[in-house]
Amino acid sequence: MAIQAPDLTKQPPRSPRVRLGGFVILPRCLDKGRATIAGTNGEYHFNCPVDQRFLNFVGIDADALKNVLAQGKGDWEVLEWIRANARHQRTDAEIAAWSALQEQRAPDNPDSREFFNNEHKRIAPQRTDITTWFDLLDLDDYVTFGGKA
Repeated sequence: MAIQAPDLTKQPPRSPRVRLGGFVILPRCLDKGRATIAGTNGEYHFNCPVDQRFLNFVGIDADALKNVLAQGKGDWEVLEWIRANARHQRTDAEIAAWSALQEQRAPDNPDSREFFNNEHKRIAPQRTDITTWFDLLDLDDYVTFGGKA
């Protein structure tokens, strides 16, 4: 089965806000994983700290997920595999609460706050609405591919 991988040198992965099975982060993680396998990941990294938040929440190994992606499975098939193989079986309520928390995550220590602020200043210092990690990721994706901040 041929893998359908996005070319992340030409477009960003899906927003971390996009959900699959109720999980934020997962579609973006799948895009980066497929692109990594195809060699079209550009500046994006599979199994980055954001991806690891999802992987740790469900209890899935990044290499195992990458192997499933290499089989050419679509999003729904991968979600079914995750549900069958996750070490941490989560309820719909747990998934909804975790996803909502991830959407609101902001820097929570001096080092991450410094990194966040430096990136914010570099990308769009005039924007006062950039307060969460997802805000910063979405803005960075937009500006990287030609959008005006």
